[in-house]
Amino acid sequence: MKTADQARPSEGPERDRQVRRIFSEIAPRYDLLNHLLSLNVDRGWRRRAVDRLDWEGEPEGSYLDSCAGTLDLSLELTRRKDFRGKVLASDFAHPMLLEGIPKLSGSSVIPVCGDSLRLPFPDASFQGAMVAFGVRNLSDLSRGFREFVRVLKPHRRLVVLEFTEPPNPILRHLYLLYFRRILPLVGGVVSGHPWAYRYLPESVKDFPDPENLAELMRAAGFRETSWELLSGGIAALHVGIR
Repeated sequence: MKTADQARPSEGPERDRQVRRIFSEIAPRYDLLNHLLSLNVDRGWRRRAVDRLDWEGEPEGSYLDSCAGTLDLSLELTRRKDFRGKVLASDFAHPMLLEGIPKLSGSSVIPVCGDSLRLPFPDASFQGAMVAFGVRNLSDLSRGFREFVRVLKPHRRLVVLEFTEPPNPILRHLYLLYFRRILPLVGGVVSGHPWAYRYLPESVKDFPDPENLAELMRAAGFRETSWELLSGGIAALHVGIR
């Protein structure tokens, strides 16, 4: 069993190995815990992320879902009325993709086992890209954003959904109490991997706030960036235009 200090995110290649192991081990209970621990609010956040993707401009295009996990965000897009394109769903934790595959009957989602720091796609491949709760796990955020710039067509969007800390001090106190005490306890019991659910709050604590994340996106090559807080600031939705 990992100690609290060992559950802190590592750096560089070790972080990549740590994250792949974590998500591979919790994959069988990942969907259950996502919906349980967020009280199903995560479903609305994903709908909002797809709303901001501007896919309606090219409904027959190719779209990237990076750090795709069990494919819920990919499916949210492909189930939209009038969407006739395809979604390449990339994740480097193969067991996560395997958990999502039974959901894909009749959908245009194509799972791909790939690393977001070395995306296995040519330049300018996609009319849009999205990431839900994945960029905080990248060992090199700037490199990850440069990869998204590389694979996007000009003038197209990246949408990033991530956890953050609410600006209201009372809500922030309650949120941190839940996120750092209750979530690791429940997540550990249900998943059977308590150290994984200690890692997740630590990964959010060390993550840039929305303003600094937007700056990293601009520095990587996005010419326009914007962000909005969701559910009082529990999560943030970022948009970058290539």
